[in-house]
Amino acid sequence: MSVTLELPSAESDADRPERPAATTPGRLHSLRRFAPYLRPHRAALIGATTLAVLATLTAVVIPLLIARIIDGPIAHRDLGGAVVPVLLVLLLGLLEAFGIWGRRWLVSKPATAFEITLRAKIFRKLQALAIGRHDAWESGQLLSRAVDDLATMRRFVAFAGPFLVIHIVVIPVGLLVLCALSWRVGLIFGFIAIPLVFIATSFERRYAVASRRSQDQSGDLATTAEESVQGVRVLKAFGRGLFFGSRFTTQSRELQQTELTKVRLDAKLWSAMMGMPQLAIAFALGYGGYAVAHGTMTLGTLVASITLATFLQWPIIWTGFLLAELNDARTAADRYWEIIDTPIDITDPADPVRLPERVAGELTLANVRFAFPRGDDEGTDATPEAEREVLRGVSLTVRPGETVALVGATGSGKTALLNLIPRLYDVTGGAITIDGIDIAAMRVADLRSLVTVAFEDPVLFSASVRENVALGDPEATDADVRRALDVAQATDFVDKLPWGLDTRIGEQGLSLSGGQRQRLALARAVLGRDGADQRGRIMVLDDPLSALDVETEERVQERLRTVLAGATTLLVAHRPSTAALADRVALLAEGRIVAEGSHDHLLRTSARYRELMGGVS
Repeated sequence: MSVTLELPSAESDADRPERPAATTPGRLHSLRRFAPYLRPHRAALIGATTLAVLATLTAVVIPLLIARIIDGPIAHRDLGGAVVPVLLVLLLGLLEAFGIWGRRWLVSKPATAFEITLRAKIFRKLQALAIGRHDAWESGQLLSRAVDDLATMRRFVAFAGPFLVIHIVVIPVGLLVLCALSWRVGLIFGFIAIPLVFIATSFERRYAVASRRSQDQSGDLATTAEESVQGVRVLKAFGRGLFFGSRFTTQSRELQQTELTKVRLDAKLWSAMMGMPQLAIAFALGYGGYAVAHGTMTLGTLVASITLATFLQWPIIWTGFLLAELNDARTAADRYWEIIDTPIDITDPADPVRLPERVAGELTLANVRFAFPRGDDEGTDATPEAEREVLRGVSLTVRPGETVALVGATGSGKTALLNLIPRLYDVTGGAITIDGIDIAAMRVADLRSLVTVAFEDPVLFSASVRENVALGDPEATDADVRRALDVAQATDFVDKLPWGLDTRIGEQGLSLSGGQRQRLALARAVLGRDGADQRGRIMVLDDPLSALDVETEERVQERLRTVLAGATTLLVAHRPSTAALADRVALLAEGRIVAEGSHDHLLRTSARYRELMGGVS
């Protein structure tokens, strides 16, 4: 069985769970946690960074050669003596170009492999999390973490991170060489470092807050856009397109303001990073000109000093950009680990029970109690557990091969009960057993291999009809798929689609009618099952015929009886015709089973049941 993740819809700001605070400045723990994922690529990354450092250092050596050329061959008008130094400068330039090319070539594969690995990890984590955990996150927030934040991390690994290392090496080495050429010029540049450190520290602290806010707001915007696209029919039908458009515009403006805050902070840093080195160069040039005029400095030394100073200003300037990238990467890392560190509530037991080769399929609910996790329903943390319970002691046994219909008013907990059987949620009291084995003692994969689920609201994917129906059994043949479609009375409309089984039905199956989507979901549930194969199989069907017309429903029921004959089936029913499919009906009210019996028996003996069935007598 395959279970899809249903992400929550957007909430109001008042209802949204409080988000973690922005990253504490200077804390790089979340980035360090990625080290094990980079370790397999350590040689390539170290090699790339080393090449880049050596390539950049060649630019530091070139001004020294320029000084020798000017003060030597040029000053003495010895053109022949300039050939070797000039060729050496050319060689250093070629080495610099090779180093830049080599860095990009070496780093490209590790950076993309790193991104792919982390995307696979977060996808597996999202699949492993309980449905209740997903209810705490908006879909746009999950998408932005899995897509945008990891793209930010890839850029940091491929570019910003290595260049921060390069600048940490090159700037001090360059300043030392500058001091060796002229300690006074070196001292002028050393002075600019003091205010730049304070400016960078202030920038990092304020930019971290703005960066986190920006990435969270991007997630909110993605949620609104996604819901507006998926719900476009509803918005048009109710004329609420302008309302959602206004909300989207408001969120866009909030994101714009945050981005403008980031731009202002970035502009201040860039102004300082660009202006102060230029100021230092002006002072150095003024002092150098004076020194050359008075014979205390050679012209070659002055040219070399100014050339080296001009080169060093760019690592200093780019440090501002790299600090912004560092903050974005740190925020992205924090948001990524928030998902990865979320506890997995539904896990395999430490010592799982091995299922017998032959499972009879007796399903027993023994005094089952259930309350939605705190914060996932309409209650608050102050709500007493007993008042929040949806199920308050449900006891029911479904014998092997028996079909039991579960009937109850809206909100009585029918769907919640069905979700407990494949452990989409866990019981908060009591136990559910299959052939006497507590499902919590089984491996989750083993349990879900026994349980087939069809939800009332069918979830289809942007894939072919064949892929959607065979989702739980990828090895199913076309004949298997067609038999399942025949049971669901979906063969006729599928054959009329442009490419039959190969027709892509579009995202969420919105190109199909509600009844057609429901029939494909039912076909998925019954794929490859017949009366013999079904023994030991448990089917959980959440009102799978609710969207069908009466005539189609009758045809589906006729075929479905054969499929259900060998399966242990728990079936949510709202229509008398669906309830009549069952061998027995259980009436759920106030969190408990209050009546059991055949459909006809309950119609005669239970006023509440007759009311739910529309007064049928």
